[in-house]
Order: sequence, then structure tokens, then C-alpha cells
Amino acid sequence: MGERNWYLLHTYSGAEEKARNNLEQKVKTLALTDRVFSVVLPVDNKVIIKNGERKVKQEKVYPGYLVVEMIMDDETWNVVTHTPGILGFVGNYGKPIPLSDEEVERIIKNRVSEEEAVAKLHFEVGDTVQIIGGPFDGMQGKVESISPEKEKARIKLMMFGREMPVEIDFGFIKKI
Repeated sequence: MGERNWYLLHTYSGAEEKARNNLEQKVKTLALTDRVFSVVLPVDNKVIIKNGERKVKQEKVYPGYLVVEMIMDDETWNVVTHTPGILGFVGNYGKPIPLSDEEVERIIKNRVSEEEAVAKLHFEVGDTVQIIGGPFDGMQGKVESISPEKEKARIKLMMFGREMPVEIDFGFIKKI
């Protein structure tokens, strides 16, 4: 029997969830759970603000890709490549290349938890904040808008005798 490895699968973009479900169902139906162990759609949790409410939304980290842990043989290769929604393995000249431990760690295990996503956004529109770092270090202002997808906030700072809006990364903003 072959070696247990992780492989990257190419799917139709936007149909990753369906492809994952199709493959998981096929593996169960054909009793291949002893050789196909896990099918993962890597996602991160992002905080979005909708109608003034914070919500945590799962966002695909690699749209158009799934990661599968399996023992590669003719049967498992055939099952995976003939699953609706899966275009094939990522590799050279049709030969799947196993992911390294470092790649697996980065792709699958280093995901942002829901708690971490909420912690990133520790202020809201209207809050008074202080800039901690960068060219505006030490300045205070009011949060005008938040762009979670860019991880930036628009802050109104008092400069040159008037209010000026400046876009600042979340990491440089501290609520006071």
C-alpha cells in the first residue's frame, strides 16, 4: 500500500463546497475511507459589518482548490479525478505532487479562528482610537468607516487645523 499524503485538487471556482461533498459521498459509497481520509476546503473567519452588526463569515482562502489526505493508487486517483466538480490534481504533467508538511501547515492548520477574527476588530464606527505606529503614531481620531476585507479603517485625524480622513491598517489602531 502507498504512502499517506496531502494533495491539492483543482475545482470549479465557486463550487468547492459541492465538489467536496461529492467526493466525500463517493468515498463513503465506494468504501474508500481506509485510503481517502480527509477532504478540506481551507477557510478563514472574517468579521463583516452588516447593518451595524458584526458577523463572522467564513471566507475561502484558496478559491478553486481543495486539499485531500489520501493514499494514492489507481483506484483512489480514478475516484478523485472522476468526481463532479473536481478538475484534477495539481502537479506536473498530470502527475500529482504531494504537499510538503510546511505547505499543509500553512494551508490547513494556520487558519484564523472565530475568536481571533473578532479580536482583530476591537473597535467600531464612532469610537475614538489612537494610532500606534507609522507616520501618524500617537495621534487620536474617530473611526469613520471600517473595511474588514482590507483590514483597514478610515480614521478622521486632526491635522493642520482641520479634520483629515486617513486609511489605517487594523494593526496600528488601538481603542481608547
